[in-house]
Amino acid sequence: MSKSIKTLVAMGFVATIAACAAPEEEFVVVEPEPITVEPVFTGKFK
Repeated sequence: MSKSIKTLVAMGFVATIAACAAPEEEFVVVEPEPITVEPVFTGKFK
């Protein structure tokens, strides 16, 4: 076989193995709710 045919066969083999590989798990980061500040009473309406 010529060198180019061997290269194409090798690349096809690698592509096939990569396509059949198990997919990687995706990690989803859930951000907590934003921290809110309590209202401060200034004494205006006591």
